[in-house]
Amino acid sequence: MSENAEKTLRIGSCMPGNAESEWFQPFLDAGFEALSVNFHMEYYGVNIEQQGPRMKAAAAEKGVEITTLGVYSNPVQIKEHVRQLERAIDAAPLYGAKLVSTFAGAMEGQPMDAAFKRFGEVFRELCKRAEDKGVRIALENCPMGGTWQRATCNVAINPRAWEILFSEVPSDALGLEWEPAHQMIQLIDPIPQLRKWAPKVIHVHGKDASVDRRAIEDGGVLCDTDRYAPQRTVGFGDCDWRDILSILRANRYQGDVSVEGFHDPVYRGELEMAGQRHALRYLQWCRGGDRLP
Repeated sequence: MSENAEKTLRIGSCMPGNAESEWFQPFLDAGFEALSVNFHMEYYGVNIEQQGPRMKAAAAEKGVEITTLGVYSNPVQIKEHVRQLERAIDAAPLYGAKLVSTFAGAMEGQPMDAAFKRFGEVFRELCKRAEDKGVRIALENCPMGGTWQRATCNVAINPRAWEILFSEVPSDALGLEWEPAHQMIQLIDPIPQLRKWAPKVIHVHGKDASVDRRAIEDGGVLCDTDRYAPQRTVGFGDCDWRDILSILRANRYQGDVSVEGFHDPVYRGELEMAGQRHALRYLQWCRGGDRLP
């Protein structure tokens, strides 16, 4: 088996970057094959230029690869968030990461259309910087509670938006960080979507959802999504991840699937690691077992 094939479809997890002392070692000990280090809106005083080499070295001792440095922010509207992303692009190689994941940004409270021109201006420059660093930028598809008519901090929520975004920035350094749960809460069937969009997927978040059709019939979808489509740790939701991994492999996907925990209504708190370890074993089974040398 080639080196590239041996690294294909590692099963990892997402770790809050500002909780290194709490979560880093438990994730390494749990048997995950890769890690994504994520921050939300800010770095919370963490020196990522120092954290990167430290975590990279410790992970390498366990045979774990840090694949992604995430900073989920609003670079379309907030200049400081552009600087945060520039810093993440420069620091990603210090972690050993080839990807920087983020939101596409938005003009908060305005229709999504208001953000697309500014998105192009910001991300064309960011992609040039990423290309120079040997890094790619992955846009997550999380709506963050926004709609097309009233955005929050991310316009990269569905295929209609993706067509516009990739037209604005036609760079190989830009792709999707795809997660089925974010589509399921919009009542999108993720499997046919992935078949179409897999060539643009450069990172996958392992999070699922359970869609309650009776709850939709009773109360509609203009309510808290937890009422009709609670997000679940992989292995407890509706998706058959054998299909997802097969589609990814058929499209020569070379990345990892990173379990995104801390959302499941049942497997959280004291049960968080139990749920994450189950997701790891389930995804390894869906993949076809261990990665054999």
